[in-house]
Amino acid sequence: MKLYEIVFSPTGGTKKMADIITDRFRWDSSFIDLTDRFLDFTAFTFDEEDVCIVAVPSYGGRIPAIVAWRLKQMKGNKAKAVPVTVYGNRAYDDTMLELNDTLIEADFRPVAAVAAVAEHSIMRQFAPGRPDEEDRRELVDFADKIKRGIQNGSLTDTPSVPGNRPYRSFDGVPMKPRSGRSCTKCGVCAERCPVGAIPTDMPMSTDHDKCITCMRCIAVCPQKNRSISKVLLAAGAQKLKKACKDRKKNQLFLG
Repeated sequence: MKLYEIVFSPTGGTKKMADIITDRFRWDSSFIDLTDRFLDFTAFTFDEEDVCIVAVPSYGGRIPAIVAWRLKQMKGNKAKAVPVTVYGNRAYDDTMLELNDTLIEADFRPVAAVAAVAEHSIMRQFAPGRPDEEDRRELVDFADKIKRGIQNGSLTDTPSVPGNRPYRSFDGVPMKPRSGRSCTKCGVCAERCPVGAIPTDMPMSTDHDKCITCMRCIAVCPQKNRSISKVLLAAGAQKLKKACKDRKKNQLFLG
């Protein structure tokens, strides 16, 4: 039996959630980075006894399309999976259902599921500081339940999770990171972009058709040169203000 942490976390918030659950198992684990576009995801093959913590952020109530594609390249072979949906305190809509469906299509067997709140990756004023201590205690306790259920064989069914089919339509976030005048063309953003939306030979530009507004380029830029339009950020924050004003709870599901 092996433990895997399979994560798409461009800015680190989703990985924080996955780490809390994975670390609580207290087993040696292997990390698979779903943001690494240079990996051969067809090379990942699992066994029925393996346990995979699969954590993905919610973008507009859906999982990022590139994540679905990369997961489907893997060979689950009925490995046990714990899908973790991470969202920024608005709503996760169909994300959890889509992640569940994607894992099943890749021949994984979901045995538990988590919807967890982390600090919003674009508008940091929403859910600031989360996961906090209350979140950690809740997730640690749930990880213990998952571990016990796996060890005693009581988790045999795929958990029923919220969501609708067909999934909601999502055409991406209209705001895209842009480069400022102080760009040194170091190429870090181009190298680390999960979808190759920044040309290596012209890192000051962004391919808007490829960009998924994951904010990785802003997070890794050594010069803090890349940013989102402040006008668009303010408009987006105003739009989300009402939906995000109350603290959302983590939701936990056992099979």
